[in-house]
Amino acid sequence: MSATTTGAVSRNTNDIPWNKHVRQKKTPADWAVDFVIVLLLVFTVVAVLYPLWFVVIASFSNPNAVAGGEVSLLPKGVTFAGYAKVFTNHRIWQGYLNTIIYSVVGTAVNMAVTIPCAFALSRREFKPRRVIMFLFTVTMFVSGGLIPNYLLYKALGINNTMWVFILPGAVSVYNVIVARSFFETSIPEELHDAAQIDGLSYFGYFFKIVLPLSSAILAVIGLYYFVGHWNDFMTGLIYITDDSKQPLQVVLQQLLLVAQGTGTNVNAAAQQQAADQIKFGIIIVSTLPLLVLYPFLQKYFNKGVMLGAVKG
Repeated sequence: MSATTTGAVSRNTNDIPWNKHVRQKKTPADWAVDFVIVLLLVFTVVAVLYPLWFVVIASFSNPNAVAGGEVSLLPKGVTFAGYAKVFTNHRIWQGYLNTIIYSVVGTAVNMAVTIPCAFALSRREFKPRRVIMFLFTVTMFVSGGLIPNYLLYKALGINNTMWVFILPGAVSVYNVIVARSFFETSIPEELHDAAQIDGLSYFGYFFKIVLPLSSAILAVIGLYYFVGHWNDFMTGLIYITDDSKQPLQVVLQQLLLVAQGTGTNVNAAAQQQAADQIKFGIIIVSTLPLLVLYPFLQKYFNKGVMLGAVKG
């Protein structure tokens, strides 16, 4: 091919629109679409973050200013009286300790049951897996109910103990499904073949190969379980009668009820304002640990949940 022909072919190739590296100029319609998208995103962010910001600034603002609608973007009349009433109550610290124990131990038990179960159900050579998975799924739609559960826990002797927070919810079928799908789609079968050649058993393959490659799904499911235990309110309300064993959520609810109910007709308005400030402080106290923990695990969510749920 001659140089003239080569130059013509090169020029013709460069004339193809998809081969050009020149940024096309946006049309007015493109600018309008971009503006609408940015506007919607800004509105969504404000709608999500502003209520949280308001609770934060209202928790240490003057109750009269909050009740009068004077607090919107910045705190006014800074006072920490609400936090003082919350933290000077010894039951708060006992509730914190109980909730930390229930959450940590409960999450450890959950992970110890859920992950091996999901791995076993992900193995194609495990013949009963379809039947077991069907039975698991049925429990997501059928429940014994409150009274049978209460009688069962009483017969087992776990009422009014820490185990009522841990054992009944030791496994979540939803989390088992997500983890199983992750193992099926994200762990190559060739790794198992190589492990067998090296003489690894299923336990060795699970602990030495599968778990180190599953940090994303482990972080996601662990956070799901931890948040569930931390926010568990009904279990303590129904099955715990000893105040020293109540979780933080129940303690805070009782503290708020006491703050709202100790006023007289003369100072009812002032008492309600003080109760509102305590309420804002309680919200911050109960959610702060999760707000601190979540950013460190957020990066695992897309990788863990999407691979475990969408691909499955």
